[in-house]
Amino acid sequence: MNDAAEEAKAPQEVWETLSQDQRDRAYNNNRAVRNSPELVRRRDALSAEWRADHSAALDIPYGPKSRQAFDLYPAADPGAPCLVFIHGGYWQKNSREAFAVYAEGAAAIGWSVAMPSHTLAPDATLSEIVAEIGDALDWLSREGPQHGIAGPIVLSGWSAGGHLVAMALNHSAVTAGLAISGVYELAPIRDTFLNAALNLTDQEIATLSPLRLPVVQKPLAIAYGEAEVPALVRDSRALHALRAEAGAPGALIPIPGGDHFTILDELRSAEGALVRAAQDVLALALDLKKSAA
Repeated sequence: MNDAAEEAKAPQEVWETLSQDQRDRAYNNNRAVRNSPELVRRRDALSAEWRADHSAALDIPYGPKSRQAFDLYPAADPGAPCLVFIHGGYWQKNSREAFAVYAEGAAAIGWSVAMPSHTLAPDATLSEIVAEIGDALDWLSREGPQHGIAGPIVLSGWSAGGHLVAMALNHSAVTAGLAISGVYELAPIRDTFLNAALNLTDQEIATLSPLRLPVVQKPLAIAYGEAEVPALVRDSRALHALRAEAGAPGALIPIPGGDHFTILDELRSAEGALVRAAQDVLALALDLKKSAA
């Protein structure tokens, strides 16, 4: 049996039998995607161009720390829906600036986009990072209208950002969610190279793993690339199954051929699968509100 097949099985069946290298590889997206350096350079260059062309509302603080800031891309209509996008990087690298180009698709359909950064590990614990996303949403709910953003919020994020979406879905400002390529069970992370910065505690694994928490009944679409590392595919399917069993709404969206980096191209046009997913999950949330009224 090859490594990928082993890693695709339930973690408890095989995790303890894996070598340290196999455990590290199970979550190493850069290593899994051979041309990842080229894809990252392309993303960074395109984002720098987009950000320079949409520079009216950048670097707006939502808290006292240096990385607690938003880049805002308001729509012409203040009441338009807003896609809040949380960057990834396993909670320890990257920032909103490098993901600006992924506002393209939502902007093309007339939505606002808001992109927050957060303090990175090890300068913040994962508990503190989760709390900062709550602070960002508090700020956007309170101050967003002054910046031309007053519509319903679809909270989205990629990789570690997908985890943060699942953790913040119950925030009062959030109407619906779109989690992309997320990590929803933290226990294996502690056994990998990623934990050097995170230093996850037993308490954090128990309280910050979405697969261990009560299901939030708001609509949440869960997307993953079919060419992702098996661990992320498994977590996405498991979270959707858990929510479906609890009667929580939201689609599971496998992106054919998508790897951990190219999946985000589906946010770059009005016709992109992830842009459509954001529209669909918002429509579902609004329909459910009408039905309940």
